[in-house]
Amino acid sequence: MEMPSVDSVKVAVRVRPFNQREKNAGSRCVISMHSGTTTTIHDPKNPEHIKTFTFDLAYWSHNGFQRDKDGVLISTGSNSEFAGQRDVFRDLGQGVLDSAWQGYNATLLAYGQTGSGKSYSMIGYGADKGIIPNVCEELFKTTEHKEKNQQQQQVTFSMLEIYNEQVRDLLSKTKKPGGLKVREDQHQGFYVDGLTSVPCDSYTQIERLMEQGIKARTTAATSMNATSSRSHMVITIQFKQVFLDGDLTKQSIINLVDLAGSERQKSSGSEGDRLREGSRVNLSLTTLGNVISALADVAIGKRVLHIPYRDSVLTRLLQSALGGNSRTIMIATISPADICYEETLSTLRYAERTKKIKNKAVINTSPTEKLIKELKAENNRLLSRLAGLGNSGKRELECLLAKNQLRLQTIQITWEHQLEEAQKEWEEQYSAITQERQMTKAFPYLFNVNEDPQLTGVLKHFIQAGSSVAGQAASNKIILQGLGISDKHATFTNMAGEVTVTPQSKCRVVINGVPTVTKTKLQHLDRVILGSNSAYLYIGFPSERSHDDLARFDYDFFQSELAAAEGVSVDKLGAVNNKDGKVDPSVLAVFQDYIKLIPLVAEANQMSEELMKGLKLELKVKNLASSDSKGYDLQKEVVVKVTNRETQEVWIWSKAKFINRKYLMEEIYQHFLDGEDISVAQDDDPFWDPIEAIHLGSAHVWLQSLAYCMKLEEQAELLNSEGLEEAIVLINIIPCSSTGEVCGEDDVVIDPLELLGKRIDFQIQIIQCLGVKWLKEDARRGIQIGYKVYDLPITLYTKPVWKNVNAKIEETVHFVALNASHEFLNYLQKNALIVDLWGLQEGCAELNCTQKDLITWEGNILVDNMKTLTAQEATPNQMAELYLKLLKLEQETELLRNINRALREENVLLKDSLKACSPGQDHKLSGASRITVQSTSHRDTPRTSYDADFAKALKVFYQSMNTVRGQFLKLRHHRLPVRTISSKKDTFSKATLTHFGSFIFQDDDQMLRPYTQRQSHLLKDIGELLEASLWKLKNDVALIVKKKRESLVHTKYRGSSFP
Repeated sequence: MEMPSVDSVKVAVRVRPFNQREKNAGSRCVISMHSGTTTTIHDPKNPEHIKTFTFDLAYWSHNGFQRDKDGVLISTGSNSEFAGQRDVFRDLGQGVLDSAWQGYNATLLAYGQTGSGKSYSMIGYGADKGIIPNVCEELFKTTEHKEKNQQQQQVTFSMLEIYNEQVRDLLSKTKKPGGLKVREDQHQGFYVDGLTSVPCDSYTQIERLMEQGIKARTTAATSMNATSSRSHMVITIQFKQVFLDGDLTKQSIINLVDLAGSERQKSSGSEGDRLREGSRVNLSLTTLGNVISALADVAIGKRVLHIPYRDSVLTRLLQSALGGNSRTIMIATISPADICYEETLSTLRYAERTKKIKNKAVINTSPTEKLIKELKAENNRLLSRLAGLGNSGKRELECLLAKNQLRLQTIQITWEHQLEEAQKEWEEQYSAITQERQMTKAFPYLFNVNEDPQLTGVLKHFIQAGSSVAGQAASNKIILQGLGISDKHATFTNMAGEVTVTPQSKCRVVINGVPTVTKTKLQHLDRVILGSNSAYLYIGFPSERSHDDLARFDYDFFQSELAAAEGVSVDKLGAVNNKDGKVDPSVLAVFQDYIKLIPLVAEANQMSEELMKGLKLELKVKNLASSDSKGYDLQKEVVVKVTNRETQEVWIWSKAKFINRKYLMEEIYQHFLDGEDISVAQDDDPFWDPIEAIHLGSAHVWLQSLAYCMKLEEQAELLNSEGLEEAIVLINIIPCSSTGEVCGEDDVVIDPLELLGKRIDFQIQIIQCLGVKWLKEDARRGIQIGYKVYDLPITLYTKPVWKNVNAKIEETVHFVALNASHEFLNYLQKNALIVDLWGLQEGCAELNCTQKDLITWEGNILVDNMKTLTAQEATPNQMAELYLKLLKLEQETELLRNINRALREENVLLKDSLKACSPGQDHKLSGASRITVQSTSHRDTPRTSYDADFAKALKVFYQSMNTVRGQFLKLRHHRLPVRTISSKKDTFSKATLTHFGSFIFQDDDQMLRPYTQRQSHLLKDIGELLEASLWKLKNDVALIVKKKRESLVHTKYRGSSFP
């Protein structure tokens, strides 16, 4: 017996160029490669943090390339390090072929996040062929050369897809419910029972089979509501060399695997989802990672009790490729962009573990005649055992006997006969492909656009002369599949050189991002969405076509149009920095999340409708127009608002929770399509959740007046995440004594530093909430208000109020800072109290705080109780120009306070000078005279004079500043409105797509004029209020200074007139 060849898994890494999204974001490259084996990644947030990985091969495909006359990417010259498709094939694909010719099993795995270049490396685009077609083509070239020798080469081809732990045969015309089964055999190991395996004698035949498989994959992705980026594609080539002179056979199994996108999803458990983790969609990749980790541990000598091959379909089929009888190569594809740093680092770590795995490959040889004899002998033994058994044990032995008999027949059938049978079917398919190509030159048509570029343009629906009904019915001229497609969905009419589409009643048809319900003329390159998410690009008559760049109308383009129609773009999200014009990568990532979820939400809504669940799901951007206590924008994220149409119950799901729920919805929906029972317990229903409190909006109540011991009475707008008013809250911030007595004007301080180290008592009084929209929508609901002061560990909530649109709350809480710190005084001057409005629903738990988590003093809540100083928050780089102006005004106010201090010091000096210039005179006054002078002085200098006057001026000024802040925040989130478009001439085909999805209409400024006027009024109002506030403060201070100087002069004059 031949000794096995012990080899490590060969690992290569390939970095692609920036894609359009990364270019638009101004991404920086964080990847560098050296000496063809070393890959280095730089942390964009910490440039000094560098990680270096060493692999067998490192391919630099990021830049330094150009297209040749055939459209193939090639190096720009000798100075370029660019690695093209032929370079990758030479190192990896040729290695697979060499192993196959020697008789070894060979496996090539492509791993990486969606969009990192896996499919490009494996399949390629156009003339730029990838590893798989090059392997197949070179295999037959070599076969033709070796035919002359006394041997025969036999090649069979199969193609399957694994999605949600179901195996689909991509070369079979029939679909088996539940997919094909993976079984285990003592000779073959794990195999797919019933998988089509087509004999091939040319590369052209394999090329057509691949086209057929990709078309089947596209159709399945459409009809099954599956995303190709979450499925694995496995191409298996069985290569057999029969040596005619010695009855010897060498057999190699070549597995070429394009794995699902490796992007990490947040655990639904970490998002608070009560249901089990997603579905089985992620199971294969998770299990693959566990298998690789276990095998890596084995390779370094660790004791591993169990390797979980059997935990998923993928790992069962790849058992020989990982740690078994195979020579295995992995190509890990990565993005170079800083915005993909975490995913790229994860891929590199995964690849590093994989290269530690040791395989034990052997040359697979078998004497053909000997195998036939062995099978016949085993069949005879089985027949003998069957004769001596009762009915109970016969079934299993009969099954084994049937399998052996089938293997025997397969061996004995001549290879020529197998090729002849395959050739007949291939000719039929080739004829259909030829006919389709001819029709594209004669008729307008729709071709599909898929998230996976490999599946785009695979399906073509021709619009022939006359009327063509499109839908799921088999009698239609255009047969469509997909979620939300009706039997008779729409009618396409080709007449007089024009093509129109007319939706059937209540059937969804979207053209260029805009839903249409009437007959609409189609123009060349219009984007058409039918049903929930079946996307097509309309190709007009041949006379309308030119050298169009169809690649720009990709899947993201379609979704960006839909987002723009809903009023969402990177501009509205605030992605562009007003100072440097660069795009914030984190905000761009939110926009990408939004457009990725648009089709998923549409599909979930359709499933809810068909399953009669009564839910309405809507995409929302959390914190779209929300800011923190300093007025800076909060981190945005995409969430899904879920509403029960019947009960009006509302839930808010995070992105991770929604994706998890959608996978579970798909499982139930698939059972529904298969005619199975779909009843589930309520607790297991992905369409249901327990009732919960919903965050409705927030208000900013600026605390600056409290730093001067001034009472603030505020009517604050509670704004939702989109910046729209949800209610108005009446709230008072009241400085008080330790007993709760309200401070008066005499207690006002001019400089907050006067309070440093002193005790500060204050009350927050929430009186009423007016005009609550949440309660207007459903009178059965209730509300609560929550807020958190400075360093309190928990949020405080008011008591709930139910069924009252103008909810009376009337709650007062007393706070005390025993020893006011610099940090606390700074907080009061620069921060706002964030007041949150929460919506309650019947049956949901009320929000409350645990008093034991609070420190109290004399029955009041203690704040500013930090024993150690914490690092202050860094000021964000982004700051609007108007906000800078506001800060400048505050600095001028501080300057005025400094002037006042100087005047007070001057007052003291003048008094001292007065005493110095008339020494001893005071002693000449009689007792009665001194009493008279003191009495007069007391009357002339009341307590309410200079300091009190200045405090009043500051109070007025800071009240104005609170108004300015509110208007300023409103201005920052004032966005261009989205117009409802109904006519064909107003569709987005006549719009210019700028800033990645924000549409600016060039031929109609009627929408822009009100927006710009409103913007101008807001700016004017804020400017006038700022100027008026500052002017009044300066005048008040000047008047105080004038009075003070006049008083000093008068005092000096009176002092000099004493006898």
